[in-house]
Amino acid sequence: MSTEPWGELVEGDQSLIRDSWRKFESIPIDMDRTGEKDAFSPGETTIMSPASATGPGTFFRRAQRTLVFEPSPKPGWWFKREDLPECLPIEVSVHNVWTTARNIVLCCGSPHNYMRMVEHIVALKAGLGLDRLMIRMASGDPPLFERGSADLVEALDRAGIRTLDTPARYVAVRKTVSVAGPNGSFLVFCPPREGSRSLEVDCAVDFKSAIGRQRIRFTVTPDAFRHGAQARTNTTLGMMIYARTIGLLFADVRNLGYTTRNILIAGPRRYYNEPRLVHNGKSLEAVWHRATLDLLAAIALIPAARFAGRVFSYKAGHTLDVRMIRLLHERDLLAEI
Repeated sequence: MSTEPWGELVEGDQSLIRDSWRKFESIPIDMDRTGEKDAFSPGETTIMSPASATGPGTFFRRAQRTLVFEPSPKPGWWFKREDLPECLPIEVSVHNVWTTARNIVLCCGSPHNYMRMVEHIVALKAGLGLDRLMIRMASGDPPLFERGSADLVEALDRAGIRTLDTPARYVAVRKTVSVAGPNGSFLVFCPPREGSRSLEVDCAVDFKSAIGRQRIRFTVTPDAFRHGAQARTNTTLGMMIYARTIGLLFADVRNLGYTTRNILIAGPRRYYNEPRLVHNGKSLEAVWHRATLDLLAAIALIPAARFAGRVFSYKAGHTLDVRMIRLLHERDLLAEI
């Protein structure tokens, strides 16, 4: 049994994660919300009534896109493409991940039956402790909001949460395991503390830009998630300049719905729009986005179960997140608790 804090390295280089762990530990904790009670229902939950949220398309900004949330009688989260009536719903599961190249894309059956950039949606499954949901869409292009995923949280709050008679199912890793990725990134998944079914996250980012080094530690609760769900994705000033110049030649960039209101733009030394989630004079928007709307989205890909334990994330992204969840399934590293 490994005595290292990252446990058994299931993929990656041992010497690299050792060096990265030292760098991770050297980052001061900017905000600590551990110890808060998660307040999740012991029974499975769904919503009481349908609700919807509408915004400009992420990839087709001139089109308005609507997500319709409905109660679901079957376990798990599902996407149903209303424009593809012959296709079955797509289960939110690591088994249905098509690609993580730029965002998480789910696909089931026909290659036309896909949903792009699902991470900002499915993160609500883990963040709110919501077990059963059907999401209807008229395309594979989700809406993009100016307040991160706060609009989606508010839509589900309007719908109300209903607790079912079925006990919630929890899983955890059998032992501490880790993966190491490029550029010093890593993820470490640990079993929960004795007698606990909570999920604790310790997440750090390190950008060579105005974002710099940020680190937060929190217990996943609906309140903590609501706080983090306001965080927008971030991009560089260079990417914004590219999108408005050379990028106009390419349809996948030209039609992007990014504006100075719905993303955070970081230059080498300063932000080029107003950053949010400021704590003690420092914006933590980037690390809250990473922890709540990216990392929790990957954890939500564990089908029909809640995850309990402790997770450490350093400089990771969608590809490493989903790789870890795949490895947990491939190597039978998850156990019901």
